[in-house]
Amino acid sequence: MQPQDASRENKRAHIAFVVTEDWFFASHFLPMARAAVAAGHPVSVVTRVRAHRDVIAATGARVVELEAERSSLNPMAAGYAAGQLAAILKALQADIVHCIALRGILVGGAAAVLAGIPSRVYALTGLGLIGARQDRTGRLARAALRLLIRGPLETARTRYLFENPDDARLLGLDPESPRVTIIGGAGIDPEAWVPKPLPPQGPLRIVLTARMLWSKGVDTAVEAARLARAEGANLDLSLYGAPDPSNRRAIPEATLRDWSRDGITWHGATGDVAAALSQAHVACLPSRGGEGLPRALLEAAASGRAILTTDVPGCRTLVRDGIEGLVVPPDDPHALAAAMVRLAADPALVARMGAAARTRIVEGGFTEAAVTGRVLRLYADLA
Repeated sequence: MQPQDASRENKRAHIAFVVTEDWFFASHFLPMARAAVAAGHPVSVVTRVRAHRDVIAATGARVVELEAERSSLNPMAAGYAAGQLAAILKALQADIVHCIALRGILVGGAAAVLAGIPSRVYALTGLGLIGARQDRTGRLARAALRLLIRGPLETARTRYLFENPDDARLLGLDPESPRVTIIGGAGIDPEAWVPKPLPPQGPLRIVLTARMLWSKGVDTAVEAARLARAEGANLDLSLYGAPDPSNRRAIPEATLRDWSRDGITWHGATGDVAAALSQAHVACLPSRGGEGLPRALLEAAASGRAILTTDVPGCRTLVRDGIEGLVVPPDDPHALAAAMVRLAADPALVARMGAAARTRIVEGGFTEAAVTGRVLRLYADLA
């Protein structure tokens, strides 16, 4: 082998992450960038830059700015962004384009086509409202996405990352296919999220940590807490999170303030989710669907808290009913209230479920190490 051939063989593939918002990459995917850099890959993160450039760059990745509006799937806007991105990918000489979330896949996949880069990772982090809707419009939208993603945006060297097997099936893929990798969400560091002792017995303290969106079922949690209290259950509900101004499903602040009464408190955004969890017995996320695998559930489980959630993709991937928590139908405040009443009456069950949730994280493939290990093997396969 000639020296230049050996050099080419030893060269690590340049990974270009495509993600719409820098805050989303910073909150979920820094470990992937850090692991890729540690493995010797040149890494670039192409995103709309706001306040998180430095924290992304601290991983060793290069941050490249691309203005693209996350909340819009307008074909003309997406096409313009894809053209800009294709030029960026060519300039970077990217070898693998790792597209994150639905819009990232649509824009990044189109850009990879234009740039002539066949090696692609499509990481679907949930289908949002498209995945949650069960009416004809939802079914048609999912069919259109399948035709697009599995059609002109797919190559023989396209690989798929999912956070739950349900989303793979929605795209017409077998979760067991060698082209599909199921990972434990974004993963979580169990050393950074250490269980604290449960608060003293008294009212059952329930916490919901999430962006304040209707899709997260925050209103269902509020109604369920009121129903449970009306039945005599001794509990309170704390909401931590802010509305996302760029998301059409954001709950108005006036509504959140109005909910803050009778044992329910909206605290606004918090920079210390671990502290909020340490003050609670139970974590609640009654999502309406469209989730990949919510980080809020990973954080709660790693913190050793029992979980109340809904029977939707992602949530049911982590939480098994009766083991790590209780799983109820979505959009059913009466069922959620009954689950709250049950946990309020059984502190021992709450403690057992919290311990089981922690074990699920450590042993079930939901750690950062498990997730980044699978992603690095995927890169090695493509390279």
